[in-house]
Amino acid sequence: MRGNFQLIVIIVFIVAAILGILVFSGAIPLGSDGAGSLGTVVLWGTTPTRSIAGALEDFNNTNPTLIVKYEQKSPDTFDQDLLEALASGAGPDMFFLPDSLVFNYANKIFAIPYASYPLNTFKNIFAGAGEVFLTSKGVLAFPITIDPLMMYYNRSILDANGVIYPPASWDDLMNLVPALTKKDDSNKIIKSAVALGHFPNVAHAKDILAALFMQAGNPIVAEKDGVFSSVLNSPVGNYNLPSVLKFYTDFADPSKPVYSWNRSFPDSDNVFSAENLAFYFGYASELQSLVNKNPNQNFFVAPMPQIKNSNFKLTGARVTGLAISSFSKNFDTAFTAASLMTNGDFASKFAAALDTPPARRDLLATKPADAYSPIFYSSALYAKSWLDPSPEDTDNIFSGMVNAVLSNNLSVGDAVKDASSKLSLLLFK
Repeated sequence: MRGNFQLIVIIVFIVAAILGILVFSGAIPLGSDGAGSLGTVVLWGTTPTRSIAGALEDFNNTNPTLIVKYEQKSPDTFDQDLLEALASGAGPDMFFLPDSLVFNYANKIFAIPYASYPLNTFKNIFAGAGEVFLTSKGVLAFPITIDPLMMYYNRSILDANGVIYPPASWDDLMNLVPALTKKDDSNKIIKSAVALGHFPNVAHAKDILAALFMQAGNPIVAEKDGVFSSVLNSPVGNYNLPSVLKFYTDFADPSKPVYSWNRSFPDSDNVFSAENLAFYFGYASELQSLVNKNPNQNFFVAPMPQIKNSNFKLTGARVTGLAISSFSKNFDTAFTAASLMTNGDFASKFAAALDTPPARRDLLATKPADAYSPIFYSSALYAKSWLDPSPEDTDNIFSGMVNAVLSNNLSVGDAVKDASSKLSLLLFK
């Protein structure tokens, strides 16, 4: 019986997958002329209902053959709520999946096999950051938004110091640090060029370090045949990671020319908003909150600095995808809905509601005319994410790696090796 049931599910899935690919390509524009009813599916997420109510209403009106009902969940309890609901069989048919939960939900998502949804189709439709949802078994979620890591900078500070353009490379940034970091008579830093080196008071410290590692060519986590492993301590890429870690921690070393940050500072986002920090690394989605913190601040945004003479560009990203529950009782409708929602109008409106660029390449090609979006959209094209098995635990691992170097308890090489071992334990299941 179980074998027959699985065969039926696979057949239904293949039919739905073919339909979904045709929908993605635009060959089948499902809408008001569609015949029959596909039913109702439930979608969970943490985005406020008021932010996407209009987009969802338009979607349902445009696609009368199905209905998507959205249920907003608290960001603080979403993970637990979803796990409990799926375990009880009362979970949603679909859910907005942040990349930070991919690892935990890999066995609860219906992985779409590449035989039904080809890898080249996925890569032609979505920007590279969406590949965090790819495994050797298939597609775990359709990407819908990409939130790239950016470099915000205080224009007044740069202008006052004769800096014409923000740094494009890390070498350029290092050269600016001595001039932009201001100290008092007791050698105490009163204005900093950049918040790097430490962990607790550097916003997104793990994400910045991860971006540096990926710029060096190391993907942090690798997957083969369904098995995930840490490659932090592997010779992957053009640079060894101990040298990258040393680059980061040097900004907290008083003996180094790039010394610009210490434990006495408040959180870096607040220091930036107080106009005591020249460069701040934050996400595109933070723009409005930074404006709200100090409406009078003269700041702008630039792409994340790159390794000089590198043959590719890369910045970190947070990615949200639309996943289909393997426990859905209406799979074909869920698949069709997911295909449609990540195709065009809804995806564009959803991204706007989150203040982030969309994940589809064709949508990224049409940049809004405001001052910031073109820079955000361009960065989203070369952004990357990584498979974080447990954000809280990896925060501790990365923090321990940095602190071990700053306290001279471990060399940079041993700190990376120790972090890789701990990450491997998290990935083992």
